[in-house]
Amino acid sequence: MFGHKVLLGGMTAVALVVAGAALAIDPPKLGTPAPEMLIRLFDISIPPDGTGLPAGQATAKQGEAVFMARCAACHGERGEGATNDRIASGIGTLQDEVQTFKTVGSYWPYATTLFDYVRRAMPYNAPLSLTDEEVYAAIAYVLFLSRIVGETDVIDAKSLPAVKMPNRDAFINAYTPG
Repeated sequence: MFGHKVLLGGMTAVALVVAGAALAIDPPKLGTPAPEMLIRLFDISIPPDGTGLPAGQATAKQGEAVFMARCAACHGERGEGATNDRIASGIGTLQDEVQTFKTVGSYWPYATTLFDYVRRAMPYNAPLSLTDEEVYAAIAYVLFLSRIVGETDVIDAKSLPAVKMPNRDAFINAYTPG
């Protein structure tokens, strides 16, 4: 039995030669290319520089209502949820061997990637269900709880990349060469 590649109707197929008779095997049918519209729907990644942040804006004051309705059940009213659900406070605890909390303020290096994560994965029971305005509102409130922004600071596509997270300098930005 010997295999030979042959061109059949513009597609490569494999021909098996068994006892002098050739048998052509079609290549696997692995689907069709995704339409551009579908790719745009799922291409929602936001890198540290904020490229691709959508229109919309909110303040922490506006975000409190969104947070209470969509986030507080897991994260607590002030972001103080159980150890794995805590998202506020914790600044400066990463060096503490007794009590370390990886929270938005203590660990997260970029506020823009926080937007990406919340939009993509929260709330836990309904990912991708928040509008862009609700995401801006919820993260504004979380940033406020972490004492990173003020209650009336406007968070939008322009201001969010400028937010300096407390632990930013402890990370290497894989998106920036050098």
